[in-house]
Amino acid sequence: MKKRILVVDDDSMNLARTKIILGKTYDVLLADSGTEALVKLKNEKVDMVLLDIDMPEMNGIETFERMKGFAAEVPVIFLTASGLEEDVRSAINMGAANYLKKPYRPQELMKRVAQELENA
Repeated sequence: MKKRILVVDDDSMNLARTKIILGKTYDVLLADSGTEALVKLKNEKVDMVLLDIDMPEMNGIETFERMKGFAAEVPVIFLTASGLEEDVRSAINMGAANYLKKPYRPQELMKRVAQELENA
């Protein structure tokens, strides 16, 4: 059975691109907000989350904090366009598995995801 990855991003182009990159190897679920991501995490089996940091309403950090209450074992790779070291540092300190700076190369995404699923 394929590993299932939840991709959370408020940008529909990023969601589509990531699904194309990962879809051949993994079962990919999409969410366009932190709220939708939390609902999917409660109702679906998910092996990993790719989580955008900069989203309206509920950002990735807040989504991650809430997620830890019921899905703490699911590894999270943060996706960030800002590359602000402060964001990345706080994500890693909170227990994120890793992060990727957008835009990322498809092979870098695949490599990072495979590594973290192996370590999980």
